[in-house]
Amino acid sequence: MSADGLVMLAEPARLERDVRKSLFLAQAAPVTTPADALAFVRAVSDLDATHNCWAYRIGQDYRSDDDGEPGGTAGRPILQVIDGQGFDNVVVVVTRWFGGIKLGAGGLVRAYGGTAAECLRLAPRVPIVRRTRLTFHCGFGDLALLQARLPALDAVVEDEAFDAEGARMVIAVPEGDVENAIGRIADLTRGQSVPRVVA
Repeated sequence: MSADGLVMLAEPARLERDVRKSLFLAQAAPVTTPADALAFVRAVSDLDATHNCWAYRIGQDYRSDDDGEPGGTAGRPILQVIDGQGFDNVVVVVTRWFGGIKLGAGGLVRAYGGTAAECLRLAPRVPIVRRTRLTFHCGFGDLALLQARLPALDAVVEDEAFDAEGARMVIAVPEGDVENAIGRIADLTRGQSVPRVVA
């Protein structure tokens, strides 16, 4: 189950195109924090280019920058493309090398937004799955069975700490499957391990 149908990039992507003699290069990457997004902007911005305009969306955090283009003609259209295509956890930088022909405000919106849109449209994407963390203690006698069955629950093991009786585990399961996962783990361990949600 994806988070409201949102997707993220499977890997970084890039696309370049000419718009009335100006070269536009879109570069996009998956990110998890605003600091990651800004680091990507710094890493791919070309200081010799005319403009490096960008936007990112990470959950409720978002920012955009026109980098000297007329207000609202570059960064905001890039952000609108990110949202319009249902992306989250992504940053897009569109770099422009001016070719001598002015595009006007509408032309800039189309050029920046269109380049970002085509880059994201062609990029490989994966659904975003929101997860809930569960923790439980498992005896050594049940450990191998549980480890074998966790993939069927789409559970990701985040931590495993061993003690004299077995292992304390922290797993992450899709939000919509929490009750099912708790029930299956309790069944597999004959009620010896009952996961609880990690706050």
